[in-house]
Amino acid sequence: MLSVTTLGVNSALPAYGRHPTSQILHFDNQSVMVDCGEGTQMQMIKYKIKRGKLNHIFISHLHGDHYLGLPGLLNSMNLTGRTTDIHIYAPQPLEDILTMHFKAANTTLHFSLHFHALPLSEGKLMENEDFEVDTFLTEHRIECHGFVFREKKYSHSIDPAKVQAYNVPYEQYETLQKGGDFIDSNGKHIDNELLTIANIPPKSYAYCADTRYIESFIPYVKEVDLLYHETTYLDELREKAYERFHSTSKQAAEIALKSNAKRLLIGHFSSQYEYLDAFLSEARSVFANTDIAEEGKTFSL
Repeated sequence: MLSVTTLGVNSALPAYGRHPTSQILHFDNQSVMVDCGEGTQMQMIKYKIKRGKLNHIFISHLHGDHYLGLPGLLNSMNLTGRTTDIHIYAPQPLEDILTMHFKAANTTLHFSLHFHALPLSEGKLMENEDFEVDTFLTEHRIECHGFVFREKKYSHSIDPAKVQAYNVPYEQYETLQKGGDFIDSNGKHIDNELLTIANIPPKSYAYCADTRYIESFIPYVKEVDLLYHETTYLDELREKAYERFHSTSKQAAEIALKSNAKRLLIGHFSSQYEYLDAFLSEARSVFANTDIAEEGKTFSL
């Protein structure tokens, strides 16, 4: 089951106990980080996020509130004896920044760090046995990317008692998990539904990083189970949001509505706001199924 824990929900500056942007996606067998603002590893400790399950880190862009926590996190992983590979997906200049950082500190990593430069194009970015990721471009002051994460799972689960009763050999399990039927040694056809249990459909999560209001990426986030979209300002500051390449609460809700998302999660709040209730009210006036990204809260899809 896919879920998302928000570790940091503020924009450029930490304020009112809120931290810069970072999120953890939890899949069945591993965790994924999206952005790593300052203080992220302290938030991981506070909310009991295990570093050992984290194998992939996605950085949307190179404004400090989205990546300055990464060198410290990698250093801590090294100091605590990590040997498992880690993959970082980010704009190309971050590779030089990390290389310079570890060179200046005379630090040798005891794990392999695989850097994947994000392309200036949209589409499939990576996939493994648990999930696949598409990337798309947002409209910000510098190169900035959004991501769509989709679970990979079989459509059916094996019913142990039933496959035993019908003497189904193990090598046929994958066919059944993909929805196929079973033909026994006597040529008898056994329907899939007699041998399996239908799985919950795979879930999808879209992360729309810093951006002006644009609709070009809607095809990528269409009908996702949960859409995260930045809402730096309330809608009365729509012009300011445009000038600073950001979005407002109502604009985020408009994207959710036009993309037919099932739920909307809003975050990346300006430090000029102490209280966030108005963000939720404005967004819900356009898209009712909206939640505020609260630090330490896990949202199940």
